[in-house]
Amino acid sequence: MFPQIRTIAHYTLLEALRNRLVWLLLLVALAGVGFSGFLEELALTEKREIQLVVLASFLRVASVLLLSTFVVTSMVREINDKGLELALALPLSRSAYLFGKMAGFFGLASLLAATFGLITALLAPTLQSVLWSVSLILECWIVIAFSMLCVLSFNQVMQALSASAAFYLLTRSITTLQFIGTQSAHLNKLDQPQSVSQQIIHFMVECLSAVLPHLDNFTRTDWLVYSSGSWQTLWPIVGQSVIYLTLLSGAALVDFYRKNI
Repeated sequence: MFPQIRTIAHYTLLEALRNRLVWLLLLVALAGVGFSGFLEELALTEKREIQLVVLASFLRVASVLLLSTFVVTSMVREINDKGLELALALPLSRSAYLFGKMAGFFGLASLLAATFGLITALLAPTLQSVLWSVSLILECWIVIAFSMLCVLSFNQVMQALSASAAFYLLTRSITTLQFIGTQSAHLNKLDQPQSVSQQIIHFMVECLSAVLPHLDNFTRTDWLVYSSGSWQTLWPIVGQSVIYLTLLSGAALVDFYRKNI
């Protein structure tokens, strides 16, 4: 099974190279460096900090969006072109195919995050850039796994991309929504009791906070700016990643085996 996974992963990386995705990512990196450098020239104080914040935020969002788009479009194109049916007609298990594609996408994400980490290392301490890169790799892996689950569920580009974008935005903002709900409940206690609708919304936010990964704790820019990151801060992120990657991979595998292809 492992040779089959390695072969599928190899051809997935080749597809990314043939589609010139690497060149697009390099152009994005250059755009981020240029834009952050422009803002640095406009700033009067803390120029390096401003450049680093803009650059890191831009590279983080761009890497997630580009990778999720590539995963969705690549999988949907392979399904529509009957490439998936041809692959499964060979002595190849569905689990080997799925994990091979996932391994190829994970390898691409690792290469991308390492490259972006080298760019941030020009402005930030090396250790903080390493922590930032490792966290970005894990963040991209979670988004890739969810994008593959969406593709297998919807088989449509727009639906899968919309679901992936909504998932990423929600996981990035869930802590903020939880904080707003807590503060609102506290203020209402001082003024008047919460309404039923407010209680329902607060309960839903708490439930989402319990089941969703907190990607707002991943790839933090303040690690680069204030050197506040450490290996101890990375362990909870690794733990979350292992849990959610296992759950998402298992859900995608179950959905894949249920399909009639």
